[in-house]
Amino acid sequence: MTEHFDGHEAWAAALRAHGRRVTKQRLAVLSAVERHPHSPAESILSAARAELPELTAQSVYVVLGDLTDLHMLRRFEPPHSPALYETRVGDNHHHAICISCGRVEDVDCAVGHAPCLTPHWDEETKPMTIQIADVMYQGICQDCQQSQQLPSNRPSEEPQK
Repeated sequence: MTEHFDGHEAWAAALRAHGRRVTKQRLAVLSAVERHPHSPAESILSAARAELPELTAQSVYVVLGDLTDLHMLRRFEPPHSPALYETRVGDNHHHAICISCGRVEDVDCAVGHAPCLTPHWDEETKPMTIQIADVMYQGICQDCQQSQQLPSNRPSEEPQK
């Protein structure tokens, strides 16, 4: 089941359910992450300051860490990027990242035959029951593909004589 929360009332109820006080700092950070999924802490700070101008960087980092520990936020770390945060929690979705512009898209869990998701246990390891597979797809998004178009590969016309 995917958990999504809209508005301060829903976030407040979720905070109380996790035994946390409802503070304007927590609400501002949650709202910022909801409005700007897949954002690093610095971007979340900027977005949260639109709602709460006196918010400090230290407060944002503390709130992000606490809410991640509570599983109210999800943190993931793409290669060559700071950690990114999102409010989509409670499911085993993955991410596709454009290696050209850095855009991140959610990808629902892979279905069908996926041999790379089934671990091979050799004789020296102790097998586990796998509960979550974290897959990160990397490629080039359609916008970047279009902006990086190479000249057409059509056969050139014969020069006129």
